[in-house]
Amino acid sequence: MGSEENKYNIKRYDLSEDRSLKAWSAADEYLLQAFTDLEKKPNHLGIYGDRFGFLGCNLHSFTPTLVFTKKSQQKAIDANLEAHNIPLLNYSDPLSPLEREMDFALVNVPKSLELFQLYLEQIACNSSEDITVICAFMTRHFTPKLLQIAQEYFEVAEQSRAVKKARLVVLTKKKSTLKKELITTLDYNKQNYKQFWGVFSAQHIDYATQFFLEQLEIDDADECILDLGSGNGIIGNEIFKQLPDAEIHLIDDSYLAVASAKLNIQGENIHHHFNNELSIFDDETFDLIVTNPPFHFEFEINIQIPIQLFRECYRCLKEGGNLQIVANKHLNYKVHLEPIFSLVEIIDEDKKFIVYKCIK
Repeated sequence: MGSEENKYNIKRYDLSEDRSLKAWSAADEYLLQAFTDLEKKPNHLGIYGDRFGFLGCNLHSFTPTLVFTKKSQQKAIDANLEAHNIPLLNYSDPLSPLEREMDFALVNVPKSLELFQLYLEQIACNSSEDITVICAFMTRHFTPKLLQIAQEYFEVAEQSRAVKKARLVVLTKKKSTLKKELITTLDYNKQNYKQFWGVFSAQHIDYATQFFLEQLEIDDADECILDLGSGNGIIGNEIFKQLPDAEIHLIDDSYLAVASAKLNIQGENIHHHFNNELSIFDDETFDLIVTNPPFHFEFEINIQIPIQLFRECYRCLKEGGNLQIVANKHLNYKVHLEPIFSLVEIIDEDKKFIVYKCIK
């Protein structure tokens, strides 16, 4: 490699306790190599899908714009920059216009192809006519839909050879396209719920959430409620319909989820939070916490993160308060919940999902 080779010990800085997980992939390495091999470096580089800062740290001297979607991602990148005495970089979310026009972009293709399209939509609207976009993915995750989306925005989409089971698609000759609507509308309980591209469960309200809403045990005495991992806000909003005077907090690690929830639930007692953990809340704040917690993080399955959040939920609950969870049965959360809570009950279950009620 040239001067932009991997020089830094990048750490994950997430809530997981699994130290075997890496902070970058072969796809990240391939992107870095492709950039290193450029004879002429760009004026303004955009970086998408840099989960822990591998690309941002190694390419910081080019003052890239890092487009982030997760609060955990932003925190991890900042931590890695600080650990290596690198000045903080310029961030943007994927919905906002960029301050500078890009002439080059590196994209680690996300699991959500809707999010991939959102990236390309922003790139198309904030770039020079001669922009080049290099996208990387692991070969096992390839789908022809990826190329179909790319070809909506670019005339040329050339695939590279595979290296360490990773592959590149190089996009050139940007097309002139009409700006697209970035929002999907989903129906539930006689209400339309809006959400931006890239938010979990794009085609319908996911089945775990539907099952959860049918089983939730709401008490009229619940005055302060937290919807943890709130997504588009549907759970918090359905509770709000039953308890319009309650103080309801919605929190999510996803910028796009929080932006979506703000479209669906508003009110004097409604509070939205863009965060991946609960340190912003005091001890014994909530009467009730509800959650359909994530355990997929891109292509990685990691239950360490929700388990750590369950511990934080215990701290934030009032004495006698309860945490209600919907989960896939195979995750067997009860084994992890019983050491934390004084009582763990099963409200209901079907062949796939289970609803727990955990009392402090």
